[in-house]
Amino acid sequence: MRFALDSSHTDFADSIDSLLAKSDMPAVIRSWNAGDTAPGLKVWQRLAETGVNGLIIDEAHDGLGADAIDLVVAVEQLGRHAVPGPVAETIAVAPVLLAGAAPDRLSALAEGALATVAAPPRVPFAVDANAVELALLVDGDSVSTATVGDEHGSVDQARKLFSVTAAETLGDADTERAFDMGALATAAQLLGLGRTMLEISTEYAKQRKQFGKAIGSQQSIKHHLANVAIGLEMARPLLHGAALSVRDGSVDARRDISAAKVACGDAAYRASRIALQVHGAIGYTQEHDLSLWLTKTRALLTAWGTPSVHRARVMESL
Repeated sequence: MRFALDSSHTDFADSIDSLLAKSDMPAVIRSWNAGDTAPGLKVWQRLAETGVNGLIIDEAHDGLGADAIDLVVAVEQLGRHAVPGPVAETIAVAPVLLAGAAPDRLSALAEGALATVAAPPRVPFAVDANAVELALLVDGDSVSTATVGDEHGSVDQARKLFSVTAAETLGDADTERAFDMGALATAAQLLGLGRTMLEISTEYAKQRKQFGKAIGSQQSIKHHLANVAIGLEMARPLLHGAALSVRDGSVDARRDISAAKVACGDAAYRASRIALQVHGAIGYTQEHDLSLWLTKTRALLTAWGTPSVHRARVMESL
């Protein structure tokens, strides 16, 4: 299959990239880490004004009625800038759940309300439940609103984890499709995270000097960075292919989503490892912005299905 993004996709991605580039995201993320969500919520409101929150919500409920390709294009940009908060949950998962269980709540999402979702056992905790207007709990095909409980440790403090318990039952929904959309959106985030870590590492390699020469002039550094770039570029077609499968209602959509999640996760993980090697000791410090991308990558590798879960789904489809 031959596929390329058209100008509407690239223009939309560029507009999101421009918005986030002007938002001082490292400062926003650090505030979120410290418990001050106000700067991050302002960013989310600006994203909602561009239509990001309502991408896959139908126009009858104030959304854009866009497809999965638009979704991954947008969410990749959110990954590039390591946007804090429940990204996949708000943009990809909650719209699917509410479309079946409580469509009257969709307009609030499209207008900027944040949502989080727990779906035990695969998704045991609700992300950033302290900062959302709506927490949902999935039990089989049933969807309920949820009461927020205790906070649990998270490798990424811009992605806090909470226990939730069922409150009001809303109804039934296609919870398997919701899980798949969560995995697809997480894959897009991982691809974006990997791209930024590659850019940060490449720029650092050009500037950091040892023995009077930029470390990027060393062939071994070039090879490592090139391998990261290759991994990311090889993952991108799988992500776009999965989005096409979802858009077209393909029977292979679940397999394709899992393949994309594995590929994007592997590529982002390699980008994080090489970023640490290129930066050396400074890359391990919280003071360096790289740490914000590293911790989010580590957290998202197991979000909405671990690598082993998705590899097993691919194997079962063969």
